[in-house]
Amino acid sequence: MRGQMMDQPLLISSLLVHAERHHGSREVVSRRCEGDLHRYSYRDLARRCRQVANALAGMGLGRGDRIGTIAWNGYRHLELYYGGSGSGLVVHTLNPRLHPDQLVWIADDAQDRAMFFDLTFLPLVEATAARFATVEHFVLMTDRSHMPAQTTIPNLICYEDLIEAAPERYDWPVFDETTASSLCYTSGTTGNPKGVLYQHRSTVLHAYAAALPDAMGLSARDVALPVVPMFHVNAWGTPYSTVMAGAKLVFPGPALDGKSLHDLFEAEGVTFSAGVPTVWQGLLGHVEENGLRFSSLRRTVIGGSACPPAMIETFEKTYGVTVLHAWGMSEMSPLGTVCRMKPGAEEMTEAARMAVKSKQGRALFGVDMKIVDADGNELPWDGQAQGDLLVRGPWVLDRYFNRDEDPLCYDAAGLGWFPTGDVATIDADGFMQVTDRTKDVIKSGGEWIGSIDLENIAMGHPAVAMAACIAAHHPKWDERPLLVVVKKPGREVTRDELMAFYEGKVAKWWLPDDVVFVDSIPLGATGKMQKNKLREAFRDHVLPTI
Repeated sequence: MRGQMMDQPLLISSLLVHAERHHGSREVVSRRCEGDLHRYSYRDLARRCRQVANALAGMGLGRGDRIGTIAWNGYRHLELYYGGSGSGLVVHTLNPRLHPDQLVWIADDAQDRAMFFDLTFLPLVEATAARFATVEHFVLMTDRSHMPAQTTIPNLICYEDLIEAAPERYDWPVFDETTASSLCYTSGTTGNPKGVLYQHRSTVLHAYAAALPDAMGLSARDVALPVVPMFHVNAWGTPYSTVMAGAKLVFPGPALDGKSLHDLFEAEGVTFSAGVPTVWQGLLGHVEENGLRFSSLRRTVIGGSACPPAMIETFEKTYGVTVLHAWGMSEMSPLGTVCRMKPGAEEMTEAARMAVKSKQGRALFGVDMKIVDADGNELPWDGQAQGDLLVRGPWVLDRYFNRDEDPLCYDAAGLGWFPTGDVATIDADGFMQVTDRTKDVIKSGGEWIGSIDLENIAMGHPAVAMAACIAAHHPKWDERPLLVVVKKPGREVTRDELMAFYEGKVAKWWLPDDVVFVDSIPLGATGKMQKNKLREAFRDHVLPTI
């Protein structure tokens, strides 16, 4: 017997329709590449998204066609999110921080038919346009007054002219909710990136879960500024969950330095934000150097890589901003866990609470997880056992785009699980903690040493700006930890001082064998440390024998 509820598919367009009807006057504020601030309402957003849908159809683009975007966080990018996906197209966000060769490869693999891009990236597109095999239309996301007088891009289209010429009336189509909606490629450190193809159903379910009180806790009372780029896993789903909740949206555009972000936080009354640790380092540095505070910011999600406990403490103790430590991946849309404390936390000691907050948190409803040993046997949730982290759920990848031959991971019961590539522990309360990436784990004498723990301790030293821990060759133990450190400007610290800083914090056999100081640590396209490059740079490093 089937239930007798209305059979309405979960579509991205429904989020926009709801926002227009129930939160029509709420603002969307964007710092534009043109240099000014733009603001309009959800009602204006919905109208222009309908125009985008009409314009795309007028370009000959139809259901399932991919449209590429190379753009910052802004209202025009948001219009493509909804106008493109809502009309049945697939919005493919490309990461402009990748090498041009990779960009071309990705666009060709996706078979993008149109490319929309911000003014900032005009030189990049001019240098690569002739190499795109399938792109038929190039659209510069600006107005007529900012169009270039000359360009090598043939038949370059002005976005605002395109929208202005399109009708405002458009009826959002109804189709199967498993229809593809957006495409994002992982930025792997080896080989070509792999495409993750999201669907309407997975996106709407993810938006629901992300807004829950024990996740991001978004509501119409919030003013949200996603620093995490819209070209990085759809800005962690915030363009969907904020619109669903009716929150005021503030987009930083290309200005992601500490001063620009703080100015925007204060001017627009931002209450919620999200970004990777490297972004917050710049913001906290600016605030500290200039004796500033946060008058409205109440919480921020930090993910992408492990958040150092020292950063959590600074946000919470010095500035009164709650840090929501989170974990996920492109293959998970991306949210998997968020660290929200359970009842009784107020009775814990401060050290015990911080130990929990340093973990990546508990799984959202919709995400199932387990840790397994090398033979695939499930390990206990005791906070001690470390194993490979596997996940499954309605917004978890089934297989990569254009790679149907890639096998899924199956357990003994024949159920599909996705191997995350992370090594983790899970405690009795369900709090998961990533101890390392499988490819980064240090195996010393057959035992695992978690590089993330060693990095977090180093980041707690007042003279350390950034730290990475990698495996260095050892003639007896095979591998031993090598700590690579960037000092804060004007601060000094020696190798011996850092080694002494570890005393009492980890087991002695975990202690780094050596420390090297560098001017910078290479970062990937999404702000993560590129340990593969560090391993290559220090592959011949000789560890001290004493």
